[in-house]
Amino acid sequence: MEGSKTMGSDQQHYLCLANMYRAAPLNQFYPPRIAISEGECSIEIDIKPDYFHSAGATHGSVYFKLLDDSAFFAANSHEKELFVLTTSFTTYITRPISSGVMRAEGKVVNMNKSQFIVESIAYDSKGREIARGNGIFVRGKVKLADIPVYSEEQKYFPEDASKP
Repeated sequence: MEGSKTMGSDQQHYLCLANMYRAAPLNQFYPPRIAISEGECSIEIDIKPDYFHSAGATHGSVYFKLLDDSAFFAANSHEKELFVLTTSFTTYITRPISSGVMRAEGKVVNMNKSQFIVESIAYDSKGREIARGNGIFVRGKVKLADIPVYSEEQKYFPEDASKP
C-alpha cells in the first residue's frame, strides 16, 4: 500500500536498518548518526581523543569502521529479507584527522544475484576526502526479521544519534 508504514516499505526498511545499527553495542562507544536511502548510506561521528593512536590522530580502525559500515548499509538497503555480510573490504587512508566530524558516504556501484560492490568515501569537517574504500558484500543466512532490534515494534533512538 502506497505510503503505509508496513515492514515492506522502503522507508520502513531504512528506518529499521538505522535502528539496528544504533542498537549495536559497539556503537555505544562511537555514537553515530546515520541516514539510509536506496543504495546509499551516510554515517558520521564526532572525533574524540578516545579514538587516537599514540601519535595523536585517529586510529585507522575508526576510518575502516565508518567506511565499512556506510558501505554495508548501502548494500543492505537493497536487501530487505537477509542481513548482508562483508566478504572483503579495502581501505585507503589519505589524510589524518584529529578533531571535528568524520563522515562516510557509501554507495552501491554494482550488484547482481550473488553480491553487492560498494564504494565509500570519508570526509573531514571541511569536506576534504580523508579516506576511501570499496568492498564486496553478500547475502547472509540471518533473516532481518529475526533480529529483534530490526523489528517495527522495538525502536532504538539514543538522543545523540540524529541523522547527519
